[in-house]
Amino acid sequence: MSAVFERNALPAMQTSHCHTPLNNYSPQELAIEIKAFISGVDQTQGRKLSVRDHARCAVRLLRTVPACRGAVLEHLRGVYDEYVAAFLQDLEAECENGGNSTSGGGSTSVSNLEDVIKEVHAVISEFIKLSPKAWAPLVSTWAVDLLGQLSSKHAGRRAAPHSSTTRSLMECYSRCLAAMLAWCPDACVDALLDTSVQHSPHFDWVVAHIGSAFPGTIISRVLACGLKDFYAHGYSSAEKINQQQPIDKSSRVPKIGSVVGILGHLASRHSDSIKKELLRMFQDSLSPPPQNVPPHSSGTGGWENSPHLRRATVPFLLQLAALSPTLLGAVSAEPVEYLRPPILIQLQAQFKAFPREDLENMLGLAVHLISQSPSGGARVLKFLADTATPSSVIISGPTPSPHDSIRDACDRLLQMLLLHLHKLVHNRPKGDEPFPQSSDATAMPQVIPFLEELQGHIGDLCAETLRLQRKRHLWLHQLLCLLSVYGGPSVATEALCQLFTKARNPEELALASQLYTPLSTSLSGLLSSTISRCVAQIHTQTFDNKELAQLLNNLATVVQSQEEDRKNGVAATGSSAQSSMAAQVRVAVSSHLQDFCSLLLHGDAMVSKAAVYLLSCSQLPRACSSAHLLLICRAAVSHFFVCLRQQEEGLRVGEEEVGYSMRLLSHLAAYSPLTLKAVLQQLVEGALHRGNRDLFGGLQENAGDDTTQSSNLVSDLGISLLDINCKFGTSVNFSGSVWSVFHAGVIGKGLKPPYSPSQPDPDRVTQNMQTLFAVMVQCCTSGGASPTGNARNGSAGDTGNGRFAVINAEAAKVIAVTLVENICPDVANGELSWPPEEHAKTTVERDIHIRRCFERNPVLFHLLRVVAARRPALCYCSVILRGLLATLLAHWEASREPSVLDSPWHLQTSCLLVSCMGEGQLLPPVLSNIHEVFPHLSPFEVRLLLLGVWEYMRGNSPMPQKFTFCADRGLFFQDFSRDGDVARYIAPIHSVLHKNMDHLGHLCWRFQI
Repeated sequence: MSAVFERNALPAMQTSHCHTPLNNYSPQELAIEIKAFISGVDQTQGRKLSVRDHARCAVRLLRTVPACRGAVLEHLRGVYDEYVAAFLQDLEAECENGGNSTSGGGSTSVSNLEDVIKEVHAVISEFIKLSPKAWAPLVSTWAVDLLGQLSSKHAGRRAAPHSSTTRSLMECYSRCLAAMLAWCPDACVDALLDTSVQHSPHFDWVVAHIGSAFPGTIISRVLACGLKDFYAHGYSSAEKINQQQPIDKSSRVPKIGSVVGILGHLASRHSDSIKKELLRMFQDSLSPPPQNVPPHSSGTGGWENSPHLRRATVPFLLQLAALSPTLLGAVSAEPVEYLRPPILIQLQAQFKAFPREDLENMLGLAVHLISQSPSGGARVLKFLADTATPSSVIISGPTPSPHDSIRDACDRLLQMLLLHLHKLVHNRPKGDEPFPQSSDATAMPQVIPFLEELQGHIGDLCAETLRLQRKRHLWLHQLLCLLSVYGGPSVATEALCQLFTKARNPEELALASQLYTPLSTSLSGLLSSTISRCVAQIHTQTFDNKELAQLLNNLATVVQSQEEDRKNGVAATGSSAQSSMAAQVRVAVSSHLQDFCSLLLHGDAMVSKAAVYLLSCSQLPRACSSAHLLLICRAAVSHFFVCLRQQEEGLRVGEEEVGYSMRLLSHLAAYSPLTLKAVLQQLVEGALHRGNRDLFGGLQENAGDDTTQSSNLVSDLGISLLDINCKFGTSVNFSGSVWSVFHAGVIGKGLKPPYSPSQPDPDRVTQNMQTLFAVMVQCCTSGGASPTGNARNGSAGDTGNGRFAVINAEAAKVIAVTLVENICPDVANGELSWPPEEHAKTTVERDIHIRRCFERNPVLFHLLRVVAARRPALCYCSVILRGLLATLLAHWEASREPSVLDSPWHLQTSCLLVSCMGEGQLLPPVLSNIHEVFPHLSPFEVRLLLLGVWEYMRGNSPMPQKFTFCADRGLFFQDFSRDGDVARYIAPIHSVLHKNMDHLGHLCWRFQI
């Protein structure tokens, strides 16, 4: 009885109830009530008390005999349990009956006890209000323990938390907590933690409700109580977390599991408060302790004044984060912002007191937490890399150099992190197949939150890696490799694409090869996917001009390295060469040539130069559509003339870029007959185009010939017809008779402005000519398949070993046909025979057009020489030769000048025409030498000799069938002995020589048959 009635507490209870209105019970009546409460039997009637009457008896004792509070509260547990059971039974019966409530026994029991529950609640609330220090600790423990029992007992039943009993208990506990906040909050929170440990997870709803009502208090007090309990029970479970062993509830520190559960429930709505409180604990553990505060002061938990608790704070916070992914996600990135050198020094000083084994466990636990942190991984990685970087490396930003011991610790932590990530990545399910194709959910790889978060920072990691800082770039490069293996082809291709784009020298570009080497064994087709990704980003204009040029240059450097290694005898042949990175990039680039060729005409000079460098090093694909080939050829030829134009305008285009362009054109011409024809056609058309004519010494057309352009260039003079007519008299005659004169004004704008064509630089024209014909000869010769790119510095057709390469017959024919199509497109290709000289009168207009073409395009004579170099291709230019010769005959016939030197263009054209026809063996040697005497003759004599050429051509039409192939020399020759007597065609020559024997006698031997 002494234990039940708590006699020692009676005076205090009576004092606390001095203001409580008590019923006037005599001692005898109180004794009867006590006996009835103990025995459960009505002492006056001798019958057993009902649940309701027994509960009312307990309430009367609670009001009148405070010493009975322990026994009464213990009895009320059963009353509350009875009420909850009846309430749930009645609710379930109502649901089974389809919502039709019936007045059964359960309903009567609920109604009988409901007023008792309300009375108990009113009494307890009144006691807490009047004497909180006496009642709040007892009631809070009783209420929260009863809530835990009811939650566990009725966990599987519906609507257990929604009864009036549970609401009453929750309200009582809330009143107690609010009353105890000022003087003893730990006792109330300890009761909550103990109950949570005993009845979790069924008790979680209570924790969530109370925590939402008092978030700040519950969070701070729960953490303080958890820290004290953690220190009291040691750090035994830290080693288990470090070893990643599954930890059940029984092996946890008793209250830390409850702390994790409570904070986990509050994190959904109060994550910011939890984050601030955790960071405050971390900062307070490192800051100096407050002065003049008792060691066990309650204040904010009292742990700040204990050096042991302060030292246990960091391990406690690590343990919390390890047990709760929610808490880890809330605070994973925040501590990094506070880890400045002074804080690190304090942290290091605090860790010196730890045993070595505990330090190793904490380091392993920190590595595990970093790998599992879902956010802030980039900031954590930057902090570790900056702190662990050697002092000899200059770090960007205002980060001071840490102490050597701190640097060594971060270095070790970073290396352990990389090793831990390596194990996680390569020890995933089905480790022999890093990316299994199975759709089974159990075969999915393990998720590593740290690497998941870093996948969004691939660009930053690559940029930091390319800085090549000592040790730092090795860590980041290893992390990039792990990210690529973990993330699969998408991450690997992005990393390689970033390295190809941002590398600025061979040392940085070598990092791409070092990354590809370990990945090539597990990821097939990686480089092909990388190049495809680069091309896609080019199409979407992701790169700026500088990045795009750097990407193309780096790809070209990789492709070119294979050729250089082959020349130096470094690279192996066969399958090993195909497996190298350079060979793979070469093949991948060749499959996207049609995408890269559009960059040849890019507006930025650096991009176009890089594009032609890449294409000139790349090989053409084995199978390529005709449309793509023609597109590449057109872009390459256009870029060639753009390079010449930029050189003409003094832009930054050197010999190197022109050499790349020539090399590309040579590769295209050697690929197939289709590309050879396309390249040569477009080269000829480009050289004759009016926009490129001045590059080769041609004359631009007179802009004044265009009436519309002329009218646009001259401003409107604002002339009035009325003013003009007034000049002819005092007034204007508007009589309307037939003799009326009206001045209609001046038609047009008067005289056209004089046209003075600009004279191009002769040296630049000569250089452009050499460049053009060097690339054309490379394309036409058999050596065009493997050009050196420096042919523009040597002679056209020179193979480099003292021999002249033979021009391809089909190539020469393509040039000849293209010349005819561009100069006189109305002429059929079969028009090879020469008519009589009188027939030229019917083609005067066409002949004049041909002559003007030669006047405007001096490059035509050199093109004819290229055609003549490969017989019998010049035969297909018969119509051009005939028209040009007809205009020359007409000019010399009409000339009245005493000497041919007075018509320099016509003299030069006559000499070049005869020389070209002789080189193409359309004329016998005797006639092909007559151009040597032209400068010494009169116009009439020149016409006489040219007329002999016409007659010979008319009698011996230039037919390809007349040429015979010589296998020894690999050339076609014409046998002029089959043409009959040539003497009748050279009679005028001998006559002219005899007439001018005094100054032409030394040339007579040149005209002997």
